[in-house]
Amino acid sequence: MSDEIMTTAEAAEADAMPRCHEVHTREGRTSPAAAAPESVKAKPVGQKSPAEWAYERLILYIQNFEKTLDNEHEVAMGFVGGDAGVLKIEGMGYFDPDIVTFYGSDTSGNKTQLVQHVSQLSVILRALPKPRAQAEPERIGFRLAADLEKD
Repeated sequence: MSDEIMTTAEAAEADAMPRCHEVHTREGRTSPAAAAPESVKAKPVGQKSPAEWAYERLILYIQNFEKTLDNEHEVAMGFVGGDAGVLKIEGMGYFDPDIVTFYGSDTSGNKTQLVQHVSQLSVILRALPKPRAQAEPERIGFRLAADLEKD
């Protein structure tokens, strides 16, 4: 804890700014917070529901992960602690105050949805090969980030 004294404006700005710290073995990796749109920074964290704040940070992680993928792979998520498999992320949302949901399909192409309480949130982002018939990979992270900018 810092002994630094902050003005009210500095305290409000510090509360609004997402804080993230990461160290990687490879050069060139960036923090998801570095790409946070102004809409994420504009509303102080203390004014966001746990679901909204988790949703926004997940978008940043997904988008950051997608930046590391080649054109033959798309983002998917594995389920932690179970045999439920993998879900290709095709959509994501939240329901205040504390629910985050993921929409997509499993490796067999079956429609899948995960509804998760933020206190149980644990996601593994995985790279899955895109379907061969699909010309370009789908990048849900960039679509989700663009939606944040609309708010």
